[in-house]
Amino acid sequence: MVFTAAPVAGERNWIIRVPASSANIGPGFDVLGLALSRHLTLNVNLTPCSANQSQVLLSYDGEGANEAPIDPYKNLITRVALYVLLSHHLTFPAAIVRVDIKNQVPFGRGLGSSASAVVAGVLLGDALGDLKLSQERVKDYALMVERHPDNVTAALVGGFTGSFLRTLDASELAPSSIPLAEVLPAYPANAGPPVPGQEEPPQPPVCVGRHVRYGFSKEIGVVVVVPKFEVETAKARGALPSTYPRADVVFNLQRLAVLTASLSQSPLDANVIWEAMRDRVHQPQREGLIPGLSKILNHMTPATHPGLLGICLSGAGPTILALVSNEKGADSNSGAISTDDSEITRGDSTVSGPTPQMTQIGEAIKALWKEEGINVEWLALTVDDEGATLKEV
Repeated sequence: MVFTAAPVAGERNWIIRVPASSANIGPGFDVLGLALSRHLTLNVNLTPCSANQSQVLLSYDGEGANEAPIDPYKNLITRVALYVLLSHHLTFPAAIVRVDIKNQVPFGRGLGSSASAVVAGVLLGDALGDLKLSQERVKDYALMVERHPDNVTAALVGGFTGSFLRTLDASELAPSSIPLAEVLPAYPANAGPPVPGQEEPPQPPVCVGRHVRYGFSKEIGVVVVVPKFEVETAKARGALPSTYPRADVVFNLQRLAVLTASLSQSPLDANVIWEAMRDRVHQPQREGLIPGLSKILNHMTPATHPGLLGICLSGAGPTILALVSNEKGADSNSGAISTDDSEITRGDSTVSGPTPQMTQIGEAIKALWKEEGINVEWLALTVDDEGATLKEV
């Protein structure tokens, strides 16, 4: 296959912004996702150069800055962008491409860092190739790399989502069953641009992911409590059984049906939501990986902690997500706050801190983890209703 450099039509600038996300939300294992107001932001500049060769220059600031490679052929974001370009018989443009990455999403904590990076990478490839991909096609490419739709969907479309991978026709099974290692091969030490004769990467099936957006009350605030250790997703999935008792499956299905409706109702019923966020499919099985998890999930209730609506693992953990009643209402554009800070950031402006209920819940979870000898920070967040954005500036 012959690949050509993506076209260059003068200097261009883009801003790509992708929210963090929480998956599962209790009973919705591999189904539910919630976009959150922490973001991965890419400031991209493309400048033509006389050398007629690609120069992709990365800078990285924020969460994971000491871990994420800045080699464009090793960084996940730019590798995904290159996969999208190669799928359209293109390579990086013959220009200087500067990608300044600012990341608020911690790695390996259950806040969808890889989904954010993959969605950002697809949008970067879309921009550099001037591909004008639809949102559904962006999702298709993202799902070829990040095979679980819960985080990807929430990060892409925003809000509170339910998603699944549709049943594929026989003709579509081949690309969807290609091992991830063949879609995005592990980079060798000498990773670099495509070489002559390199095969075209696999194309994703069309509209492979299906989703709906549920309502989510503006009276709900979100507290995430982030411990200072990671849980590998592979290890967390390895803790799950291959089969489940029927009673446990029914338990989760009943609660999933109630939860998706109850989070948009007014007034909010804390007792219903708390019980609807319980789970038997993935959280009990992961207690051995996360000290104190059982105590946090089972002993914090609306009766013991007024304002608490529900509590669960965020994704595979170890982060805890708590939904909190916010009587003053929640601004969907609010940002995040650490207990070490004195303000919430909202875009370029500053607003007041979290509600008293959010502070009480965050501090209570922090205290329970302190009993286990674990240091944490908690963040007061809101739901990101916008989802991923690609804007030329």
